[in-house]
Amino acid sequence: MKIVILGAGRVGESVAESLVSEHNDITVVDTDPQRLGALQDRLDLRGVIGNGIQPSVLREAGIDDADMLIACAPADETNLVACKVAHDVFNVPTTIARIRSPEFEQDSALLNKDSGFAVDQLICPEQSVTAYVRKLIEYPEALQVLEFADGLVSMVAVRAVQGGPLVAHALAEIPKLVPHAEMRIVAIYRQDAALNELSGNTRIEAGDEVFVLAATEHIRAVLSGLRRMDRPVKRVMIAGGGKVALRLARQTHASYQLKMIEQNPARCQYLATQLPNDVLVLQGDATDEDLLGDENVQDMDLFAALTDDEEDNIMACLLAKRMGARRVLALINRQAYADLVQGTQIDIAISPSQAVIGELLAYVRKGDVEAVHSLRRGAAEVLELIVRGDRKTCKVVGRRIEEIGLPNGAKIGAIVRSVDDNAGHRRVIVPHHDTVVETQDHVIVFVPNKSMVRQVEKLFQVSATFLF
Repeated sequence: MKIVILGAGRVGESVAESLVSEHNDITVVDTDPQRLGALQDRLDLRGVIGNGIQPSVLREAGIDDADMLIACAPADETNLVACKVAHDVFNVPTTIARIRSPEFEQDSALLNKDSGFAVDQLICPEQSVTAYVRKLIEYPEALQVLEFADGLVSMVAVRAVQGGPLVAHALAEIPKLVPHAEMRIVAIYRQDAALNELSGNTRIEAGDEVFVLAATEHIRAVLSGLRRMDRPVKRVMIAGGGKVALRLARQTHASYQLKMIEQNPARCQYLATQLPNDVLVLQGDATDEDLLGDENVQDMDLFAALTDDEEDNIMACLLAKRMGARRVLALINRQAYADLVQGTQIDIAISPSQAVIGELLAYVRKGDVEAVHSLRRGAAEVLELIVRGDRKTCKVVGRRIEEIGLPNGAKIGAIVRSVDDNAGHRRVIVPHHDTVVETQDHVIVFVPNKSMVRQVEKLFQVSATFLF
């Protein structure tokens, strides 16, 4: 696929890195030659210096025959205009824009292709990170919580601990140990390396990072099976008052006791006008031990460092953890830093750019892909695919799971199927080897290596000439 990316900032860089690794033809447009040069030296792509809203610059970037424009420049207006130019002047089939402002929504008339800015899909890293953190507040035992099929199915990543009911047991024993919560363990990482083969005899060990798919209503039972359940989160301290922090405070203040620490006095005043009186806004440095002590950081169920300075976020989290905060979370832009600190004294490290990769990959993937989530720093993926066609035109329709030639290690973890009750209800199926896939099923597939994605896509694609 030929893709033009506008903006070589952290989001653009992360998007380019992910898409280049899949052998797409990538061109990045940016006004900063030094930034583009560094990107070209590191990745197999082409850089074009210039303003991406100018037709001449886009033409130089090869927009005439591009399949997609991803506009992720810092300014919303630049991204909107670039999408409009790409669609109206160059007939680019798919346009994606990064938008920070909450004034624009996906179904807004301002974005349609006839009279609006011609944006097919909005991405907002700030909103994606906020949703990510909200799930971790709701399920404090989890390392990651991802939703599929309109929230009916969830995948959780959880660190198994000694004493969990499923720990030290074989996978074949799980149905008896947790009889009321069907689940499928699709991957186990032990000492940061994936177990190549999972069988009924595979045992879960303390310290394993376990990836599980289940109906969302059973997620708490899944978590309690792998570790002791933490007490519910009630008190949250947020370091930083930027866009992500403000979004999070707005969305959670009704359910939790919130304290916010922001260093800039003017920003503190703004936050105070935007949030209700039950949110305590404090002016100060989140790395100040005396301030954290005065505000009883040791009583916090979650300390979330969400400032724009990742070094400050790391230091604030380390300090809060040492002082007794139960769980700490750091927003870290550089993926290398996030990899370094994840699972140490910092419980969870979130990279904003990685949080939106899945939203983009759903448009790059071939076949009828409803959702994509990137796992393990982009090494693995989980895809939600909609099954189309019939037994003659699709290699999965009407076939048992064991008959589908999935790549080694890839697993179908859940199926969401419509119930014939004329009410639009759907049910979640945790499939077994003899479960038959039907047309219109939403199938959740775990792929342990990105190199296998194309094979999975081909299995689900409809072909007019396919005969089994």
